[in-house]
Order: sequence, then structure tokens, then C-alpha cells
Amino acid sequence: MSDFVRIVEVAPRDGLQNESAMVATADKIALVDRLSATGLRSVEATSFVSPKWVPQLADAAEVMAGIQRRPGIAYPVLVPNLQGYERARAAGADDVAVFTAASEAFNRRNINASIDESIERFMPVLKRARADGVRVRGYVSTVLGCPYQGEVPLADVVRVARRLHALGCYEISLGDTIGVGTPRKAKEMLLAVAAEVPMQALAVHFHDTWGQALANIAACVEAGVRVADAAVAGTGGCPYARGASGNVSTEDLVYMLHGMGLETGVDLEALAETGRWLAALLGRPTGSKVGKALARE
Repeated sequence: MSDFVRIVEVAPRDGLQNESAMVATADKIALVDRLSATGLRSVEATSFVSPKWVPQLADAAEVMAGIQRRPGIAYPVLVPNLQGYERARAAGADDVAVFTAASEAFNRRNINASIDESIERFMPVLKRARADGVRVRGYVSTVLGCPYQGEVPLADVVRVARRLHALGCYEISLGDTIGVGTPRKAKEMLLAVAAEVPMQALAVHFHDTWGQALANIAACVEAGVRVADAAVAGTGGCPYARGASGNVSTEDLVYMLHGMGLETGVDLEALAETGRWLAALLGRPTGSKVGKALARE
């Protein structure tokens, strides 16, 4: 099994979308460029959802036009439907992501659609992307719990992940949106999905609401997953999930993975510096323990 773990950096999208203070377009571009210089292989640049849903990312096209794309780095963007996909393509995106949830209640509250209806909405995206040669990543949220229905049956998580993979998503990111998962449950969930979808097509995405994100990722890495989502400085959350705090911080994740003898290709010092820069921009201390520790050295 590979000793390399690819980190999908989601701060420019999942991190910033939940910030109340508007971040200038130039600063978003600088964030993506700084992250690109740390050795990360995948930086989720922005989202082409409706500005009415996420005003913070209304400048998605300007961000895509301004970033300096580096060879060998993917810059996926989130799209909710064909209209969003067309906007993303017009802005030069060649890697997109679609999203749904394993919880019917969460989908209803979030996008006013059932799970099946949400998938129907982005099936035209998958069809068009296939014709355009565009890669599509799939997000499945609420895989370990829902703020509205509580427990989410494992069978529902498996069914949704299996369907996204069958529809052509090259990778399925399994998200603990409200951060309630614990290592044993996280590992059980991953292995249940991996029985139906190849492990190499799976990623994990943990929020740290209950302080379990790193432990959950460690359990999943030991079970075989080799892709993990994270946000520099621990930014972000889910604007629709009450009480959901930030994503696991990329700095803390890199430090842990390196300590486990795994490779990430990431320069931890440069990453931590970027995290502190972003936190200062947002007017607060970094949410990364490693970032704080390195600043004291």
C-alpha cells in the first residue's frame, strides 16, 4: 500500500464559505497561490454555487482568472448543477465537484430536495463533464451523523457513495459534516463503503467539532484510505449545520501523517506560515495547534 497521502486543501472554498467577513478577491487569489507553493497536489479553489446561497464566493470567476496554476496541481471547484458547471467551464475549470448528503433530512433542509432528486440535478453535469473530458469529484456529507435526523444508517452512506462512483465520479469524499464521528465508527463507515467502492476512489473529510478529526483520519488511514480533505488554519465549517466548527487543520494533519511515516509532499513550515497569514486576514488566531507551536519556536 502506498505511503503517500494526498491532501485536498479546501480552505479557499469550504474554509471561506462560512466566514461572515467578506474576503477580498485579491486575498482569495493570494491564498490559492500560497497554498499551491507548499507542495499540495490539490487545492479546491472556489465554488460556482449561487451567490445568493454563498455570497462570499460570488467572485468565483475572478478568482479562477487570477490564480497562477502550477503544473501537477488540481484546482477543483464545486458546482451544484449544469448552470454552475457552465459558469465554471467558462472560467477555465477542468476539475469539478458535486455534492449530496447521506441524510434525507439534511438534503431537504440544505437544498430542498431528496437524495435522489439532488443526484438527478447534477446528472447533466456528469454527462457534460464526461463529454468535455472534465474530472468530477463527489462529496457525500453527513456520513456519521446529521444535525436534523441524528444517526445516519450506514446503508444510506454506502448506497449514495456507490451511486456517485457508478455515475462516473473519480473520487468520493466522505464527510462528517458536524464532526460527531469517533475513530471506530469512522473506520467502520469507511470499510463499509470500501466493500462497494474501491478504496483508491475514496477520501475522508472530517470536521473537528468534537475534537475527533485527527483521530478519525488516523483510523481511516490505517484502514487504507490515502486521500484526506483539510483546511489550512482549521477554517470553515458548514453554514447549514448548526454548531459545526471548522475543518481539521491541514497543518495538524500534515504533522500527524509525517509522524506516522507517511509522505504528503507538503512543506509544513510554509503551510503553517500561510495558515497564520490567513488567520490574521480573518482577524483571529490560527485554528491550527501546529501553526501556533511553530510560531513559538
